[in-house]
Amino acid sequence: LDYRLFFFSGLHCLSVCPPLGMESHRIENDQLLTSSVYQHRYGSHRARLNIQASGDEDDMNGGAWCANSEEKVHWIELDARTLTEFTGVITQGRDDPLESDYVSSYYVAFSNDSREWTVLDDGYAEWLFFGNSDKNTPVLSQFMEPVVARYIRILPQSWNGTMCMRMEVLGCPVPDPLSQYQSQNEVTHRDDLDYTHHNYLDMEKLMKSISDKCPNITRFYSLGKSFKGLEIYAMEITDNPGMHETGEPEFKYTAGYHGNEALGREILLMLMQYLCREYKDGNPRVRHLVDETRIHLVPSVNPDGHMKAFEKGSELGSWTLGHWTEDGHDIFQNFPDLNNIFWDAEDKGMVPKLIPNHHVPIPEGILSSNGSVAVETLALISWMESHPFVLGANLQGGERLVTYPFDMRQEIRGIEDQSLFRWLAISYASTHRTMTQTFQGGCQADDPTGGLGIVNRAKWKPIPGSMNDFSYLHTNCFELSIFLGCDKFPHQSELLMEWEHNREALLTFMAQVHRGIKGVVRDKEGNPISNATVSVEGVNHDVRTGEIFSVVLKIALFLGY
Repeated sequence: LDYRLFFFSGLHCLSVCPPLGMESHRIENDQLLTSSVYQHRYGSHRARLNIQASGDEDDMNGGAWCANSEEKVHWIELDARTLTEFTGVITQGRDDPLESDYVSSYYVAFSNDSREWTVLDDGYAEWLFFGNSDKNTPVLSQFMEPVVARYIRILPQSWNGTMCMRMEVLGCPVPDPLSQYQSQNEVTHRDDLDYTHHNYLDMEKLMKSISDKCPNITRFYSLGKSFKGLEIYAMEITDNPGMHETGEPEFKYTAGYHGNEALGREILLMLMQYLCREYKDGNPRVRHLVDETRIHLVPSVNPDGHMKAFEKGSELGSWTLGHWTEDGHDIFQNFPDLNNIFWDAEDKGMVPKLIPNHHVPIPEGILSSNGSVAVETLALISWMESHPFVLGANLQGGERLVTYPFDMRQEIRGIEDQSLFRWLAISYASTHRTMTQTFQGGCQADDPTGGLGIVNRAKWKPIPGSMNDFSYLHTNCFELSIFLGCDKFPHQSELLMEWEHNREALLTFMAQVHRGIKGVVRDKEGNPISNATVSVEGVNHDVRTGEIFSVVLKIALFLGY
């Protein structure tokens, strides 16, 4: 057999055509076909770049497509549904904690009818592409020239272990004014924002420019420094920046706890631009929100991790590259575990008479400089303690849903404000354009939300020491996690679409900070009372403050001091 070996990889040479959407799930399951499958759990629907195998033995979801025999006759096929200019493919091995399965070489074939196929060649011999040399690292192979077709097939020729593959396909749809499929998937452009990925310096420059454009409603500041000394930047947006105003609730959006989850970072940068511009243009909804709320936006909690992921690019970083801090911490679950302290006190009947059911103190020594708590986490805790936040959310990636506390699991242990948390979660999920469209399942496995787009974190993927549990137990702030999409680091061409999907939900969720009651607790002579306790009847979680900020669904209060 005459063939030529072809391999081309590298960030700076990445095709101008974007991914078609294997990882983001824009490519639907019925667009994929294979010659065979080892088991259903390794079907074509599991061939998506960076898809993760389930760690649950009862969950039948494997970490790749795998063929049912070790022969060079197998293939996986993608139907683009329209003529497409294909420019390359990205391959990856099987996600598995034990096995090391990956395809090390393959042919690529094209067709317009899925019956007659042409293997890519140079006019003399078929191109044999190098594939992977490990199971996790994505490898890009670009075609010397674009190929126009509707269907593309990958035909593995050599492999390590079992023939298993995850992949992404790069291509540009060929314009066709008669194509209903193209018109249905066209993104309507409404806002003139910067829809690009930003490295650290670009982010800093953009945030400064926003502050310069809207100096009367913004304050550009830092929470502290990362392990490598980068500033953890924040933007305050309100009518009187720099000070807390009596009767005005404080709200926060944070993102980038995991540096490779770049979408949340860019969404918050777009939100800053949007609020600045719309406020100047007199948008009444935005003006009311900014004038009546002290908004804080932190786009990159882990700038060190983002630098690692950014260097590789949106498709060529692995699922975990940049996830942790430089010294190995997962910031989101690096907070003091107050759950067990509080639950133990509850079980002993010490709450609320001896141990408060709110503002649970951090035990001495937990935040000492022994390296168990990241400097980024310490900066967040200090920031949270210095601002009376009422409501907040952290933007993450890898799924498309909203989670609410508790995040840590304990048998038969709910959260006092569960109805309120569910309402807050639904306020985002229901106004997001696609979050409740779960008919094809979740990003990594079956839909865990029952079609609502929301789930209790402890019932889904429980974790200890989470930002959300800490925020609820140690401060007055109700905090949720918003998972924006399947692709943690989507291609730049998808940022406009993601903004359109999230814009209304971002604004709606922020407005929930005004749901309930607010005011000032005073004594009989009309003097403000500090450290007053505000209780909601039927909820064993009080609020302690001189001001009342309580997001509630029904109002029945007891005030004590």
